[in-house]
Amino acid sequence: MSQLALDISHKSVPTLDNFVVGRNPELLSALRHALTGSSSERSFYLWGETGCGRSHLLQACIHAAKQAGRNTVYARGSVPRMDGGLADVVAVDDVEQLDDATQVALFDLYNRMRDSGGMLLVSGLASPLHLTLRDDLRTRLGWGLVYQVHGLSDEEKAEALAKHAQEKGFSLPPEVTQYLLRHGRRDLPSLMAALDVLDKHSLRLKRAPSVPLLKEVLQQKGN
Repeated sequence: MSQLALDISHKSVPTLDNFVVGRNPELLSALRHALTGSSSERSFYLWGETGCGRSHLLQACIHAAKQAGRNTVYARGSVPRMDGGLADVVAVDDVEQLDDATQVALFDLYNRMRDSGGMLLVSGLASPLHLTLRDDLRTRLGWGLVYQVHGLSDEEKAEALAKHAQEKGFSLPPEVTQYLLRHGRRDLPSLMAALDVLDKHSLRLKRAPSVPLLKEVLQQKGN
């Protein structure tokens, strides 16, 4: 078997349109209204387990704001300084990774964004009450809208994978989906990326997607 050129990273641009909603319709609606200015909410804290989609949503909001011509900044595990002036929309991902100095920086940024009328989005693994951060920062993060981002069920993931396959022009057999859900990484971006590699591999070999082909992809990924 020829060496598979595997890149399992999820490369499609995260948008609000390609976010799989699942049990998060209220959150998605609130973000859309805030971005279009049809609501006065300017601060969001999103929390949930790894792979639930909170990073997707933060990046999607940044993308939407940038498409609308607004100044944006996205940072993961750090806080942007923005000495030249505040951006209109700022996203700080993985807040639990912040050290003491950057926690102070985020506290200051929160106050500056509130005064300027900008939009601040922050995400973390836990709710503000359970974050291991400075008390004053935890309080600030709880002042705005706080949403838990609910991960997808296996049934919802299967539907999302089937739709993704359909958009790429091939039919995904149910047994392939079930095998991927049992043996692949559990987060949706990784599942879809594995599906993309399976599609390329099947096209290269001129064989329909199948469990044996998926096994080759996953085994190669583990090497």
